[in-house]
Amino acid sequence: MKKVLFGLTALLLALIQFSFNNAGLLSILPSADSLRAIYNRPPAEWPKPNVDKDVKWKELGLLPKPPVSLQSTEAKNMIELGKVLFYDPRLSGSNQISCISCHAPEMHWSDGRQVSLGHNQMANSRNAPSLENVWYYQKLFWDGRAKDLEEQLVGPISSDIEMHQDFKALPQKLTKIKGYLPLFADAFGDNKITGERIAKALATYQLTFTSRKSDFDYFLEGNTKRLTDQQIEGLHLFRTKARCMNCHSGPLFTDNDFHNAGLTYYGRAKYEDLGRYNITKKVEDVGKFKTPGLRDVMNTKPWFHNGLFDNMEGVMNMYNAGMPQPKAKGEQVNDPLFPKTDPLLKPLGLTKEERLAIIAFLQSITTEPWRIKAPVMPM
Repeated sequence: MKKVLFGLTALLLALIQFSFNNAGLLSILPSADSLRAIYNRPPAEWPKPNVDKDVKWKELGLLPKPPVSLQSTEAKNMIELGKVLFYDPRLSGSNQISCISCHAPEMHWSDGRQVSLGHNQMANSRNAPSLENVWYYQKLFWDGRAKDLEEQLVGPISSDIEMHQDFKALPQKLTKIKGYLPLFADAFGDNKITGERIAKALATYQLTFTSRKSDFDYFLEGNTKRLTDQQIEGLHLFRTKARCMNCHSGPLFTDNDFHNAGLTYYGRAKYEDLGRYNITKKVEDVGKFKTPGLRDVMNTKPWFHNGLFDNMEGVMNMYNAGMPQPKAKGEQVNDPLFPKTDPLLKPLGLTKEERLAIIAFLQSITTEPWRIKAPVMPM
């Protein structure tokens, strides 16, 4: 009997693998029981996902631990200082805007706005990305213009339309707040306040921003009842017909890369955003933006770099249609900067039920935010 069951399972896996190799266009999904039998296995034994030939992908997996240790007193003191700085509105020129104004822990380190509001309620041009698991990314900001957290944080603090604070003048400003001196002394050994130390403390605190374990993680650990049949169907579609693994793979559901999703609004001055091209000046980077991780994605709307969607069904409808595919007209035909939507994006043919199953799966990697108590501000 065991040999028969093993043979049937192997046949089913082979059939599914065949469907993956043929663009993942499996019109009739295996039964819920069959899918559960497949995905109850360790991820290393799952069938290969439907990804394009040259895509470098990683299998989905357990939530990784952040790269910061709380074992040493020095690390704890550094993190505590960074937390105070992150919450302190005096890091802004108006003394009214803190880092949590745009990256609140109760909103998974985002702000829920289409675009953030900064100094004198001025609107930014992009959506505030979540800082959850920010330590994982190799480049920061939607356009990747910062190589690490210490470089990244200077941008919003110094920006005229965000925190509007001269970063070079910030150490002197904080030195006048006597309560900061012992915090810096505990973290660094003496109470000298410098821009480098401010940046290091803030960056170290952000290394602790990690997702909570989700139903999907418990499922991977062997608690197979944590996913419903619909969510397992969504997992299967995510890896196959929906082609999501081309960009959203690995434990944090991101390839750490940049892609043009067709939302450049080229030639429309008020809305145009050329993304990574503004940094690299490489033609191939026109319209590319960082691939966000999908952990807790259902709680970090609105989505995309411009906050275009606040409804996941709308997002799924756009991906199902292949995202915008602008066509060059007239003089645009010879325009080297005319944006080209990433060829990884193409019409999917997902039914409404299949789209809802994928959304259900995204719920399985979404959790409640951490409850974090605000620190007492030094005086």
